Amino acid sequence: MKALGRHMIVELYGCNGQALNDVKLIAKMLKEATEAANATILSVQVHPLTPQGVSGVVVLAESHISIHTWPELGYASLDIYTCGEHTKPERALEVIREYLNPKNVNIVELKRGVLLE
Repeated sequence: MKALGRHMIVELYGCNGQALNDVKLIAKMLKEATEAANATILSVQVHPLTPQGVSGVVVLAESHISIHTWPELGYASLDIYTCGEHTKPERALEVIREYLNPKNVNIVELKRGVLLE
């Protein structure tokens, strides 16, 4: 059985609330996470939310990484979806964990595009 991609659905709890509300920091984090995953950036969009929080996405040649934050709850939700044998989505998550310093992490990983042989 071969999969075309890996999709990590990640919930981070007990994060640094100030970091979760910092648009520049989130953009830098997403770029570094992409590099760590050995993926190729096509576009980066990061936006502040009202009254607080950040939503961001990195469109990759290999798919995407997205984040939505709730600073008041110390919570962030992430999608890390990569295709190709050369990508390492777990390395992206390592970088994100360093930036946001969560106390708890919940990960669900899906194999996408499973090819039956």
